[in-house]
Amino acid sequence: MSAVVGWPEHEAARYRAAGYWLGETFGELLAARAAEHADRVAVVGGDARWTYRELDERAHSLAAGFADLGLRAGERVVVQLPNVPEFLEVVFALFRLGAVPVFALPAHRETELRHVIAESAAAAVVSTDAHEGFAAAETVARIAAPTVGHHVVVPLGEGELPPGAVPLDRLRAPARELPGPSAGDLAFLQLSGGTTGLPKLIPRTHDDYLYSVRASAEICRLSTDTVYLVALPAAHNFPMSSPGYLGVLHAGGRVVLCPSPEAKTALRLVERERVTFTGVVPPLAALWANAAPGAGFDLSSLEVVQVGGARCAPELARRIGPALGCRVQQVFGMAEGLVNYTRLDDPDDVVENTQGRPISADDEIRVVDAEDNDVPPGEVGALLTRGPYTIRGYYDATRPEVAAHNATAFTADGFYRTGDLVRRTPGGDLVVSGRVKDQINRGGEKVAVEEVENHLIAHPAVLDAAVVAMPDRFLGERSCAYVVPVDTAAPPTAAALRAFVRGRGVAAVTVPDRIEVVAEFPVTGVGKTSKRDLRAAVAARVREEAR
Repeated sequence: MSAVVGWPEHEAARYRAAGYWLGETFGELLAARAAEHADRVAVVGGDARWTYRELDERAHSLAAGFADLGLRAGERVVVQLPNVPEFLEVVFALFRLGAVPVFALPAHRETELRHVIAESAAAAVVSTDAHEGFAAAETVARIAAPTVGHHVVVPLGEGELPPGAVPLDRLRAPARELPGPSAGDLAFLQLSGGTTGLPKLIPRTHDDYLYSVRASAEICRLSTDTVYLVALPAAHNFPMSSPGYLGVLHAGGRVVLCPSPEAKTALRLVERERVTFTGVVPPLAALWANAAPGAGFDLSSLEVVQVGGARCAPELARRIGPALGCRVQQVFGMAEGLVNYTRLDDPDDVVENTQGRPISADDEIRVVDAEDNDVPPGEVGALLTRGPYTIRGYYDATRPEVAAHNATAFTADGFYRTGDLVRRTPGGDLVVSGRVKDQINRGGEKVAVEEVENHLIAHPAVLDAAVVAMPDRFLGERSCAYVVPVDTAAPPTAAALRAFVRGRGVAAVTVPDRIEVVAEFPVTGVGKTSKRDLRAAVAARVREEAR
């Protein structure tokens, strides 16, 4: 059995014949753009402003240096870097060599890093010395030995280099021709974004991922004039390819790396660099929309703000455009493959109330019940998908535990079970209703958490809301709504919020059983609200109150 579960050959041949897979690698993509746009600025970050020629040359030099270090094609390299220009030169160097980046998020700590290093059997790690209080180099040195052969550090001046670590600049070597990978080879490993357990490894090839990049760039109308702000962690799938910085580099535009997604930092960069396009998660969109009117920054260059990574409530979608002075585009996708977009010429009701439709005519979509039977059109069911850029299994399928998980995460005929509950509109757009495992079963009545959240967000004093299940000895589960107020000094009361929801003419089960007003939500590494942490917090509170 191969470590990577590939597409059946007849389907791969069909995707090639359809022009989805062009036989191009990431290294070839960058070389072609460097030849076409040599002196255009490709990357802006900190004090760096690299042209396409400079980015290509730096990647060539580092690829030779990685080879001299002893790295070989096919070996896995865990990359944990923040939004700094070195991130791009490192990953393109690894792409050119044929080594396989494994994308860890900056927010990951010892537990996640140990897991990712072990799961990928990493031959090397690229980290910072330290970042935002995390002693990355020291941690890697402690947990990587003796299995990891090389540790490369991008010094940010925040910590010491441990013995044996190699500063990135010391790797640079005269560029030379390297054998390089084939387009069908494993290009990189991403981490699954599930809300429970440690992440699984998602294998992507040059061919399948670059199709998604090209198609996304076309749908999003990117050009050489596009200036894209990478506000989310660069290692995450959304800012990487939907259309992300890879789509912008494909189009010959400019990538601006934002060191922090906080509103003041990001909006200042929008003004300074005349940013035209960016992508954020819903909690961040809410913060930006709330901060922008009084921030005093010139945001007139901003054309499109994408909202994705989690479902964007219609009430929030309606706020963003007027607050930021731009068009909103909803994005619904997953690192495993399928990506959906509302189109830029869609009417407002589609943009505000749906999560868009798939990239490809060959994205196969099924919406099914608990027995995998297709539900009637317009009804809610579990989303299954397969297509030219959706994986057929997690890495490493040679391991029994991964093979067992693949058997449940994928159908026998290759459909990926996304775990999302959706319905399809007559126009083919998807509306996300929640997660298969994220419903609240309140004494047999099912509470649609997304609906409750949308009602709460409609309150003018509410910035964001997250509804989770809390344990109940009589009903099994009740609903708990966590609310972030617009003004923490004058938050709405729980009674006022319940009355507001009730006043919108909803069923009694939709009114939250409990409301907790908090200053902010716990977040995952990419900035999504961590409902796992919220569930744990309210469960602990319930246990304490029962004593």
